Amino acid sequence: MAKKGSRVLVGLVCEVCNKQNYVTQKNKVNMTDPLKLKKYCNKCRKHTLHKEKKKLG
Repeated sequence: MAKKGSRVLVGLVCEVCNKQNYVTQKNKVNMTDPLKLKKYCNKCRKHTLHKEKKKLG
């Protein structure tokens, strides 16, 4: 059974190489602007800015 609520799954994509590295949850009611987090990218092998790309479910 699926969860009900205002949380959605989003993918985080590296801005340098455009590889999707992370999947996280976001509350669409409280956070209306797109997520931008500094995370580690395996392809770039350094910490880069990752932005929200698409809703996953």
